[in-house]
Amino acid sequence: MAVKVLIKRKIKEGKLNDASKLLIKARYNAMGQPGYISSETLSGCDDSNNVLVISMWQKIEDWDQWKNDGLRDENEAAFEALLEGPTEYETYNLGL
Repeated sequence: MAVKVLIKRKIKEGKLNDASKLLIKARYNAMGQPGYISSETLSGCDDSNNVLVISMWQKIEDWDQWKNDGLRDENEAAFEALLEGPTEYETYNLGL
């Protein structure tokens, strides 16, 4: 069953451009992973520093494998300096 993954980040003031570069790199890397379907990036209407990435995967195991991949870990480590708090993750099955 397909899953959607919500990745929530609060970017520090003045760091959106740097974060955007890392998001592009993360998406490019994810596109080559087994089970990756698509992703989109949203920014908050009231606070553009609230960034939400919604990615879609064929199955939760595909996401779990990518979430724990060393290449992804490197990119996430670079994000840490740009964030006001921890990255939050939520996963949802498509449909009921």
